[in-house]
Amino acid sequence: MSDIPGQKTWVPQVRILRPGIQAESRKRETGTVSEKIDAKLVKELREKSGAPMGDCLKALQETKGNIEDAFVVLRKRGMASAQKKAARTTNEGAVGTYIHAGGKIGVLIELNCESDFVARTEDFQGLLKDIAMHIAASDPRYVKPEDVTAADMEREKEIYRAQAAATGKPAPVIEKIVEGKMAKFYEEVCLIEQPFIKDQTISIKELIAHKVGKLGENITVRRFARFKVGAPDWTVATTKPVEAAAE
Repeated sequence: MSDIPGQKTWVPQVRILRPGIQAESRKRETGTVSEKIDAKLVKELREKSGAPMGDCLKALQETKGNIEDAFVVLRKRGMASAQKKAARTTNEGAVGTYIHAGGKIGVLIELNCESDFVARTEDFQGLLKDIAMHIAASDPRYVKPEDVTAADMEREKEIYRAQAAATGKPAPVIEKIVEGKMAKFYEEVCLIEQPFIKDQTISIKELIAHKVGKLGENITVRRFARFKVGAPDWTVATTKPVEAAAE
């Protein structure tokens, strides 16, 4: 009350907000309100990428609902996660097969992970089937670039150098041309560098990386064999263990 008779005391009006409303108010004031994302978009990105729903939501929020940009974000994160786990030993896994319609092409593949639990999951088994089917369709000769024999590598380089030299270009340019053609060569003959047959926007390496990010374990292709009825030869490819490749 006021000390002056007949005069009312002014009391400041204070608006009290519940904790949740108060936090939301602060977010709006600082301009950090999360983008509201349609659940259908999250589901679509989940089906496209195979990433967990929470990761899909975060990626869509970061890209303001742009599903293509969000997919790129998930791909980058998947590769980063896979690279961190790449040195971890993969002694578990499963052997899968794929027989093409009519029984003319058959594939046998060993896909490894870190635990028997993950090897038995639907995601891992689905990946195993997808890679086996891809091998049947794309006929890779090696698992990864490091597995290409020195003889094959030098033969290809010599061919590309001769082709580039015939154009009269200087030596530095020729070497850049050879480097670019070798990258294309690896994409053609190495399994993990090939574009995935069911989604040409990603490579087999990226496909595996998505599953590594989702399942939390390192996943590697150890070996595969591909047979075709009537073909003069067949493919048997075995990759070098991580420890051996690093030596």
